[in-house]
Amino acid sequence: MLRQRVITAIVLLIVLALALFALPQWPWWLFCGGVLFAAGWEWGGLGAWASAQRWAYGAVLAALGMLVFWAQDTRLDWAAFGLSLAFWIVFVPLWLRSKWAPKGVPTVALVGLVVLLPAALALARLRDISPWLLLAIAAIVWVADICAYFGGRAFGKRKLAPSISPGKSWEGVWSGLLGVLVYGCVVLFFGLPTVTAHLGWFACVAMLVVLTALSVEGDLFESMLKRRAGIKDSSNLLPGHGGVLDRIDSLTSTLPLAALIAALWS
Repeated sequence: MLRQRVITAIVLLIVLALALFALPQWPWWLFCGGVLFAAGWEWGGLGAWASAQRWAYGAVLAALGMLVFWAQDTRLDWAAFGLSLAFWIVFVPLWLRSKWAPKGVPTVALVGLVVLLPAALALARLRDISPWLLLAIAAIVWVADICAYFGGRAFGKRKLAPSISPGKSWEGVWSGLLGVLVYGCVVLFFGLPTVTAHLGWFACVAMLVVLTALSVEGDLFESMLKRRAGIKDSSNLLPGHGGVLDRIDSLTSTLPLAALIAALWS
């Protein structure tokens, strides 16, 4: 299993690096559309849909995504990112507290649209601004996950959400936040000094805290949906790593906010 995970991780890193730094704009959008298609197909699996429904939903999401990518309408982008932010800040905490999960094809489809389309749009727009910017923002989630894992294993005592994800602890959350703050401050100080000069360190640190909190929400929300569906992974598309949703769950909640901040900054 470990060998399979390592091989898959290496292949994913190579594919991502080539797509991120070598593809022109419209092939990158196609790449984002492909990710959206796979995520939509897996989302249908979380709703226990029939195979035809899953394929159709993935195709519709990908088509909508490509239309929005090509539209390049700033107002449409802001609306999508704003809707996503409202969803993660207002609705998801309530749903996690009440352990409510969407049921029925229309509801599951609508929630999937709100979760996946803005994230794919953010993936497209952030890379259009700078591949390094997208990589730096995605690394926030990766740093949070890695630090939370090791911090939780070393110090974890108080469970974060035992009925949703028994392995996660509050100590892991604080470890992840600490790792993000260290990483973010280093990147801001050495790579983005103009950001701190314009916004100030307090605002920058606050954004890092919010992004970390949203990454935890994204992880917990997908964990809740998988638990309700009675499955461990969203699919077997990535050997040893589960599915696409398993790899981007925290990005679905963090990328739209990052893209909204970048759009407002621009």
